[in-house]
Amino acid sequence: MSAGRLLLVEDEESLARLLSGYLERLGYQVDSCSTAAGALDAFAREAYELVIADLTLPDMPGDEMLDRMGLVNPRPRFLVMTGYPAAGRALPDGVGFLQKPFLPHRLAEVVAEMLRREA
Repeated sequence: MSAGRLLLVEDEESLARLLSGYLERLGYQVDSCSTAAGALDAFAREAYELVIADLTLPDMPGDEMLDRMGLVNPRPRFLVMTGYPAAGRALPDGVGFLQKPFLPHRLAEVVAEMLRREA
């Protein structure tokens, strides 16, 4: 039984495989995209409980992608991650944040917390 359906948007292939594998071992169903365009397409076709996205993508800033997703579904859950300093970055209310690098157990905690939140 799946613990939830997630969309992972990460352009670094090895990290995407690592994160997807870890989340799948925790019981989540994970679809993975390496570009914002691919993620927008997947998001328009499928229902996801949580979108986990890198803020730095090759074809579009991650926060712009999330804004576009919010036009399709006004109440999605988002968790963003970045390896760049996040000081001063303003994220919309309800958007989760993980600073890279992070330990796998921290990802598990934040994903579970995000999924417990009311959509």
